[in-house]
Amino acid sequence: MTPDTPANPDLPANAAVTAVLERHPVLDGHNDLAWALREAGSLDPAKTDIAARVEFTHTDLPRLAKGGVGAQFWSVFVPADLQGDVAVTTTLEQIDLVRQLAARYPGALELASTAADVERIMSSGRIASLLGAEGGHSIASSLATLRALYRLGVRYLTLTHNRNTPWADSATDQPAAGGLTAFGREVVREMQRLGMLVDLSHVAATTMNDALDIAEAPVIFSHSSALAICDHPRNVPDQVLGRLANNGGVCMITFVPAFVSQACRDWMRELIEAMEQQGLDSKDWSQRSEFRTQWTASHPRPTATLADVVAHAEHVREVAGIDHIGLGGDYDGVDAQPDGLEDVSCYPALIGALLERGWSEADCGKLTSGNLLRALRDAEATASRIRASRPPSAARIEDLDGKPDQAAAEPSA
Repeated sequence: MTPDTPANPDLPANAAVTAVLERHPVLDGHNDLAWALREAGSLDPAKTDIAARVEFTHTDLPRLAKGGVGAQFWSVFVPADLQGDVAVTTTLEQIDLVRQLAARYPGALELASTAADVERIMSSGRIASLLGAEGGHSIASSLATLRALYRLGVRYLTLTHNRNTPWADSATDQPAAGGLTAFGREVVREMQRLGMLVDLSHVAATTMNDALDIAEAPVIFSHSSALAICDHPRNVPDQVLGRLANNGGVCMITFVPAFVSQACRDWMRELIEAMEQQGLDSKDWSQRSEFRTQWTASHPRPTATLADVVAHAEHVREVAGIDHIGLGGDYDGVDAQPDGLEDVSCYPALIGALLERGWSEADCGKLTSGNLLRALRDAEATASRIRASRPPSAARIEDLDGKPDQAAAEPSA
């Protein structure tokens, strides 16, 4: 375990934060810049220069540098209302976009596949760029597709997004599988044979526990906060946080207002109820965005704060332990972030707040990148051991679960 180095009390506040981030750059677990660019019609990276300030995003290269970000899991997200081949194709397009960005800005970004890559790239002053696929719909219930995504550089898969997959229950859908199906458990086992991190953000608590029951390597929550502080179902219950110590996993605190502020959560619940009263599907990405724009005019949105995020960090530290906490801001995955954490340049403000509350430099270093790097290394070592005795799985969902439930896989009308 890293010695618990106290922050230097002789340094001014800003210098103390700078010292932390120079020695322990941020490895953030989730950023949706690729989808934000796609939504803005910028699948061609030449259309938006991220080397300069980008007004319609939370993220660009200057602000990443200001924020002390040394590594980033770029989400290759596609909405869960895309299914089957369309979901796979769109995921491939998102992977291609991130790879094009890295090729376009080689002085600032480099693709990373391993923990050693991350450390090497960070030490060079560039941003180590990893890929995370947000939602099991991206593999279309195919382990061969899962392996293909791994070969393309994807190093975590979030088991669900806002809808169930045919093999796993989502936190924000009606229970169908009761957690993981037999095929869902095979997905987890195959991910850990590959060395791909199992991401439990977005999944139901039953799915979290089922995955932890069979996990052979650390799991992560790429962008989730604490259910005990804010009762959004996307957050992690204390019972699950308590299991991370035995697993070696990491809960990466997110900044999403509805996940960190109870007032924002209650506002979002009212919005969803209003949508349902009008017969709209609150899980539909485009419907919710359009409705929210209109609804906010007569229902002003509350504001989350930096202090709300600090409260979640302290709670996860208390329940899971300092070795099991990280950061997953979800920048560009939502339209607004808390006051004080408006964009990717603001990580120093969070580190400063934690230092003021008595966190040591070593504590902050585990939060920013140390814990996730350790989880990556452990996942790689476990995969090497598993592959020595277990070949690629040939399992098919129809063999283990029977015919897939199309009602669970397809979007609501």
